[in-house]
Amino acid sequence: MKQKETLSTTPLKEATINLSELLIEEMGDQHKASSVETPMRPDAFDKTDEQKIAAIEPHFKAIMDILGMDLNDDSLRGTPLRVAKMYVKELFQGLNPANMPSMTLFENKFQYNEMLVEKNINFYSNCEHHFVPFFGKAHIAYISSGKVIGLSKLNRLVEYFSKRPQVQERLTMQIAKALQTIMQTQDVAVMMDAKHLCVSSRGVKDDSSNTITTFFGGKFQEDQTKMEFLKYIEIND
Repeated sequence: MKQKETLSTTPLKEATINLSELLIEEMGDQHKASSVETPMRPDAFDKTDEQKIAAIEPHFKAIMDILGMDLNDDSLRGTPLRVAKMYVKELFQGLNPANMPSMTLFENKFQYNEMLVEKNINFYSNCEHHFVPFFGKAHIAYISSGKVIGLSKLNRLVEYFSKRPQVQERLTMQIAKALQTIMQTQDVAVMMDAKHLCVSSRGVKDDSSNTITTFFGGKFQEDQTKMEFLKYIEIND
C-alpha cells in the first residue's frame, strides 16, 4: 500500500514564516520554522569544536543523571562524551559555515541545455523541535546557465544543510537557494520526501505518513518544465 503523503509547496520568494499567532509549544508540534535562515547567535562560533564538546558533555551527563541512569555502569560511562562529539562533529556539523563543501564548477562544453536531474539522494537530519531524526530522499534538478557541477557536489550540498537542527521546509529552501547562487541560475528544482520520527515515534505515532516539500525556481515554475521534472523523479517508483 502506498504511504500517505503530505504536500507542502514552498514559495520562491518567501523570506520569513509568520508565527505571531502560534504559541511556542504549538510551533514544535506543528513543525513550524520561524525563518528561512537557521537561527544562530552572533557568538555561535566563538568556541572551538573541542570547547563545545567539553561544554556539552557535563550537560548531557546531568540529563542522564536526572533521568535516574547509573553513570557508573560501563555501558553508560562514556555516553555523555560520545553524544557531545556526535552533536558537534557529526549530526550538527552543518551549523558551521567552515564545513560548507567546495562547489567547483565546470564549463558546459557539451552545450547541454536540458534539465539535469539527480534523484534519490539520501539525507538524514534532525527536527529542531524535538531533536529526533527525520530522513528520506532528495531530488534535485537544474538547467545550466553555462556552467555544470560535479554530481557528487549535489549530494554534499544536501548533506551539509541536513547536518543541523532543521525544519523540512527550511531545509528544502536552503538547498535550493544555495544551488541557485552556486550555479548562477534561477532554474532550480528541489523535492524532499521524508519520514519524521517526531511524528512516528511520539505524539500522534503515525508510522505510515511521509512529508513532501518542494521548491520550483525560474523555468521550473512553468507547468511543462515542472511536470517534466516530476515525471523523471517518479521513474521506477
